[in-house]
Amino acid sequence: MSRRMRDAVAPTYLFFCLLLGGSAQGIFANMMLQLFGLGLIAWATLAAPRQEVSRGQVQLFWLIVLALGVVAIQLIPLPPAVWTQLGGRNVIADGYRILGIATPWLPLSVAPYDTLSSLLSLIPALAVLAAILRIGCKPWMLATALVTGTFMGILLGALQVSSANPATSSWYLYAETNPGLATGFFANANHMADLLVITLPFLAAMLARARERGSDGQSYSAAIVFVAGAILVIAVGIALNGSLAGYGLSLPVLVASASIAFPRARKFSNLLAPGAVVLIIVAIGWLATTPLSSASGLQATAETSVQSRQEILKTSLHAAGEYLPFGSGVGSFAQVYALYEDHDRLDPTTYVNHAHNDYVEIALEAGVLGIILIVLFLVWWARSAWQKWRQRSRDPYASAAVIASAAILLHSVVDFPLRTAAISACFALCLALIARSRPTPKPDKSQLWATRHVVIE
Repeated sequence: MSRRMRDAVAPTYLFFCLLLGGSAQGIFANMMLQLFGLGLIAWATLAAPRQEVSRGQVQLFWLIVLALGVVAIQLIPLPPAVWTQLGGRNVIADGYRILGIATPWLPLSVAPYDTLSSLLSLIPALAVLAAILRIGCKPWMLATALVTGTFMGILLGALQVSSANPATSSWYLYAETNPGLATGFFANANHMADLLVITLPFLAAMLARARERGSDGQSYSAAIVFVAGAILVIAVGIALNGSLAGYGLSLPVLVASASIAFPRARKFSNLLAPGAVVLIIVAIGWLATTPLSSASGLQATAETSVQSRQEILKTSLHAAGEYLPFGSGVGSFAQVYALYEDHDRLDPTTYVNHAHNDYVEIALEAGVLGIILIVLFLVWWARSAWQKWRQRSRDPYASAAVIASAAILLHSVVDFPLRTAAISACFALCLALIARSRPTPKPDKSQLWATRHVVIE
């Protein structure tokens, strides 16, 4: 296989993740992504790495192995004398006792089939990560795939909101969605907003790279026009999307992205980064205090038990405490939450499928081991991102990955963007660019000139 074709593998797969991986409702689409993803992982495992394996890649690999190990442990059957003594399992044990059925061997997970399904849902992200680091590709091709997928999502979103009756429009791809808002290839408008926001720093990286490699001012001017037009299109997409997450995250991400587009203004860019951090923290705090609206797929009425993120968070934390130290099992949140919510205020038309805080949801499902993994990963990410950001000659695509992944991690405090194959694939793209070895700088042409000697007689 030619090098060009190998370079196109990861961007192509990323592009299809953006088109097909917008919701867990797309069962067959996600199945296709998982099957092709398994093939990519197998290929990447057998392929020789295209570049030197960095220490960060090794550390990330072991973090992934540990995470997969935690999920695998949750599927091992345990004798009744063991699992009945674990936190939160008394309800299950009482059910067998009431029915007069002998207590069977059961795994740690209270929903083992959902745990297995969650394990399979990790395949697209792992495939993107493996394809970039092992099979290899050029960062600009990944950025092009990301921008193209985003533009197609905006186009589809425009068709969705322009429908005569959005509630029955065939432009929406999923039954459970946000009619009236531009969701693109996603079911949730907030997740489409994530895609729009994380595309901004990669546009800045494309502009920075065009300035570095442009042979003349005309090429750089063309790049400026393209990036400016693309930002305008994304701004329109955010307006059509109508998600508070899009409004709240776009400004700090745009401010941080300016430090990529204008790296020569070093002092100015060093001020932009802390300012962006403050803005994004304010945005997350604002989102955390806003009630769940139709944009999240949940009704926000005072009569129901899903009226606010604060109430869901409080109930989730209570359930997490009950299931410590081993957790309830990855993928079991919906079933466990239903046991702890206020049954006097249930609404038969709504239900809580996620905690709207991925860190709390992981703590509930994976227990102490999950919390330890979160801490280890965040330490790895913070250290690796800081090293990339502080490099004297920054790789603009690595810097873009730092900003985009930071936005996703922070948005996960108030939502669950990584639960879709599309956003998890984008997050894997960011991790790969952060973890990859620093490209060997091209030698200065002046150093290759032949030495001339002057002889004075």
